[in-house]
Amino acid sequence: MALKMKRHLDETEVCPNIMGQRKAKRGIPSKSENFNEWYPFIVEAAELVDKRYPIKGMDVWRPYGWKTMKLIDALTHAEMERTNHEEVNFPLLIPENLLEKENALVARLKRAREEGVDPDDLRDEEEEGGFKKEVYWVKHAGENDLDIPMFLRPTSETAMYTMFPLWIRSHKDLPLKIYQMVNTFRYETKQTRSFIRVREIHFFEAHTAHVDEEDASRQIAEDLEIVDRLMHDLCLPIIKAKRPVWDTFPGAWYTIGIDAVMPNGRTLQVASCHHYRDQWAKAFDVTYEDLDAKQAFCHQTTYGMSERLLGAVVGMHGDENGLIMPPKIAPFQVVICPMIRKNLEVDTIAVAHEVADKLRSRGLRVKVDDRDLHPGQKYYDWEIKGVPLRLDIGPRDIAQGTAFAARRTGGKEPLPMDNIVDECYRVLDEISVELRARASQHMDDVVQPLPAFTESDGKWSMDGEVKDGHIYELAFNGSDAHAEIIERTTGLSFLGDATDPYDAERPCHMTGEMTTRRVLLAKSY
Repeated sequence: MALKMKRHLDETEVCPNIMGQRKAKRGIPSKSENFNEWYPFIVEAAELVDKRYPIKGMDVWRPYGWKTMKLIDALTHAEMERTNHEEVNFPLLIPENLLEKENALVARLKRAREEGVDPDDLRDEEEEGGFKKEVYWVKHAGENDLDIPMFLRPTSETAMYTMFPLWIRSHKDLPLKIYQMVNTFRYETKQTRSFIRVREIHFFEAHTAHVDEEDASRQIAEDLEIVDRLMHDLCLPIIKAKRPVWDTFPGAWYTIGIDAVMPNGRTLQVASCHHYRDQWAKAFDVTYEDLDAKQAFCHQTTYGMSERLLGAVVGMHGDENGLIMPPKIAPFQVVICPMIRKNLEVDTIAVAHEVADKLRSRGLRVKVDDRDLHPGQKYYDWEIKGVPLRLDIGPRDIAQGTAFAARRTGGKEPLPMDNIVDECYRVLDEISVELRARASQHMDDVVQPLPAFTESDGKWSMDGEVKDGHIYELAFNGSDAHAEIIERTTGLSFLGDATDPYDAERPCHMTGEMTTRRVLLAKSY
């Protein structure tokens, strides 16, 4: 019994606190008590990135973090291949005149929305819009001033849509479906936070062109299907909501935001889809010859994601002792720790490598930790990095034909050596199921109905209060003025109309009119 207890303490490095809860040692902040301190500590302690590079908001990816991100990218690549997208790679620099073209379009569309008129009815005016205030400029080449200043891409519409007219001639060239994974640059003035708000962004963007609005809408539906498949692998429940008009990208007809829910109840937008109709095509003259030999404007969409996906994984799945990596994206799905002692009759290291070779031959990512360190140190190292499954192999385990398995989600069991590959796959699948269940339960817990609003003498009041750490839902079919009252009263922001509305009609929170619209409110990063 004493030996078992010692092994347990070495492995977990935890002790009970006065509340009877387990509290991590080694200076890890409590996730449950202070998520805002826990998150940056874990990101660096788990060696995902290093923030000490001398440009704020531009972190250095460390090997373990970069492997994780590349595995997320690989899942995305597979989805793009499955849906017939083709990968491209556009230049980093964009000339200033293209930015002005985008700014004019975005400003005009924004003004049209504000005035409630068709954008084609407006005259172009000098207005600020787009990314102009956020871009990084390049104005010199060596000692020479550039004739046309350039900027680092904040996203790629302007670069890509300059080329689309050269690639698209006929309806036979459509749909055009391309994507790229590149770094984008935006001068975020807010406080930076690794993966969540950075100035150099690891970015995925898919851009498509179609014959008409209907075909572009089918692309949005496909994008949302891709999102569901990716989030399943990341074990992340998400909120998909059509953004309110005032929060729609001005260059889009509509925007669907995809949000993960963080432990503190705040939402984190990890992806978005934009339906552009033909607005960008008109600005960039993206036309095609239709079946009647007439020129028509293309309808376009974009779908984007970023390293925020990894931030959501860290925040949602981590615990008081470090990361917990979903098996699909864990750089090492299995770590094998052989017992290392002098004068052992069995070569535990050799056996560990034999087991590792078996696992690798069947597609698992495996690490043998044969460092001559105290077992507790090894366990701590892999615990904080979130390796899903650890196998301990000692002389007794070998004699019994087993490996002692410890799940990062909790739980231990011996696994038979003669069926070790299938058993590891079984355990990893169970870990994924458990992570999805935990995250889904958290989502269910934080989403609450919004307290009722009442009007008296033209003034609105809320019959209750909103609490930190919650997302609120309501049936809503009111006006923008009603929405403004709700936002001002609650201190929350409209995420928009959920893509999964109510099953049956309910009275609108403000007007009493029956609707199935399910609108969500939250604080967001």
